[in-house]
Amino acid sequence: MDGKQLGRREQDILALERRGFAGPGAKERAIREELGLVPVRYYQLLNALLDDERALACDPVTVNRLRRVREVRRGER
Repeated sequence: MDGKQLGRREQDILALERRGFAGPGAKERAIREELGLVPVRYYQLLNALLDDERALACDPVTVNRLRRVREVRRGER
């Protein structure tokens, strides 16, 4: 990897975030089954990914949407 590309796991996290999930628990189940991660670890990785310029270059629509959601949540605290 040349440093400019996201790894497979990071790409998979962004792909999962682009999807819609039907009911409660569906996303967490997908995180466990498809990525082999516990949800807490997934959200830690996702949060770090939102600050990674490579992720922004790879998928600006998803990253910017999630950054906006994160800012709203931070403002509610």
